[in-house]
Amino acid sequence: MPKPPRVRAAALTAAAVLLFSVLAGCTGSGSKDGDLSTQKLDWKDCPAPSAAEGGGDAPSPLPNGGTWQCATMKAPLDWNNPKGDTIGIALIRAKADGGRRIGSLVFNFGGPGGSGVSTLPAFGGDYTTLRTRYDLVSFDPRGVGSSAPVQCENDQQLDAYFQQDATPDNATERTGYLDNTKKFNAACEKNSKKVLPHVRTTDAARDMDLMRQVLGDKKLYYFGISYGTELGGVYAHLFPKNLGRAVFDAVVDPTQNPEQSSLGQARGFQLALDNFAADCVSKTTACPIGDNAQDVENRIATLLRNLDSKPIPGILPRRLTQTAATNGIAQALYSKDFWQYLTEGLQQAYQGDGRVLMLLSDSMNGRSENGEYSNITAANIAINCADEKARYTPAYVEGKLPEFRAASPLFGDFLAWGMISCTDWAVPGAADHPDVSAPGAAPILVVGNTGDPATPYEGARRMVDALGKGVGVELTYKGQGHGAYDSKNKCVQSVVNGYLLDGKVPAAGTVCS
Repeated sequence: MPKPPRVRAAALTAAAVLLFSVLAGCTGSGSKDGDLSTQKLDWKDCPAPSAAEGGGDAPSPLPNGGTWQCATMKAPLDWNNPKGDTIGIALIRAKADGGRRIGSLVFNFGGPGGSGVSTLPAFGGDYTTLRTRYDLVSFDPRGVGSSAPVQCENDQQLDAYFQQDATPDNATERTGYLDNTKKFNAACEKNSKKVLPHVRTTDAARDMDLMRQVLGDKKLYYFGISYGTELGGVYAHLFPKNLGRAVFDAVVDPTQNPEQSSLGQARGFQLALDNFAADCVSKTTACPIGDNAQDVENRIATLLRNLDSKPIPGILPRRLTQTAATNGIAQALYSKDFWQYLTEGLQQAYQGDGRVLMLLSDSMNGRSENGEYSNITAANIAINCADEKARYTPAYVEGKLPEFRAASPLFGDFLAWGMISCTDWAVPGAADHPDVSAPGAAPILVVGNTGDPATPYEGARRMVDALGKGVGVELTYKGQGHGAYDSKNKCVQSVVNGYLLDGKVPAAGTVCS
């Protein structure tokens, strides 16, 4: 199983089936003269999100009576052959609702594998102030949603994949886990062979520069969240002079390899669990899941041990396994707003009812109530494996288990074994870690949250250092959950809005709490 995606938590709640084959997403050359930067986008009112984007209803009308508009941009399948076959990149926008328009503000909400087309309208209200001077724009990166989506296993196979034991304790379980991983990866190669070599973050960054030109902007104005900060950093490295005002929120550490990143996530989710437990017992009413913080965590650990050998009823006919429960707990720790559901889910699980924890796990995995999956898992693995050079053996992972368990008794095994995801991948990884050095780029506001489980706070400082002198400007938020701007913290939003709207660069090291 892959490690938890680094994507805005609420974006994981939509889920559906894989939609189109890779070949259906590939077309001929996009313009008569081969210059895709001159293409004209055919904006129309958005339909309901595609199944691969998570399904659901068409976006609601905008507050001023306007509508969300969608279009498809043609981009080269292979940027090394820009006049060859093209793929469609799905876009969405809400036009600026105010005077003194600056341009388009492009969002990437993370993952990798999250659909911007379904996420932006779901949370567009959070960015109303920014819309006074920007068109709000997002997209499905290549391999995601409706943009030549990677497809691997079908819904029934994915149900089995997510029911497997992802923390093997003996040789039999280990063989089963490795066989399931090989089977999944082989299905990705069979069903998406043409697109797999072309879903690297560098490819998506080049798509964004084409997008900038097609949207008519001299500079790319950008808001990257979670993995979107890595994508933004790679863009800044490739096109430093083309980057305008940019914000990186929930920052990926660009200096880490996959092992270091997984270990950092283990520490981050453990910190979030500690904070959740402490919060529960600090309230005036009695905490229903433990007498003190350590008791809360001990009871969770006992539950997971018991589920390893005896799953309980979940959403029938599926049962809540140790893996599904761990996944559901991790999902709830992405946002403090989800802590109440984690408390409820644990209460129910202690009584033998696994439905709430399974709903949380389904949300992480992109599964809708009707049993259909989005392609977030397939895209997440495909993009990570195309980016990351490291390939880990089972023996190596086993040797690292003590270190991971020390980082997190609860999540350590889960995240350590997740490093196996790329071991049998068909496409070699590009690099040990992304290059985000961006000399000459405009200032980038880098926002770190001290309580972030998925992208630990230390990554913000390392991103600032890696961007280079005079580029990254660090803003610290002393809060909980994944990300800062959408916490509704007035200080954070004031600083971010001040930079994006008026170009006010805050003092480096500014702290909001």
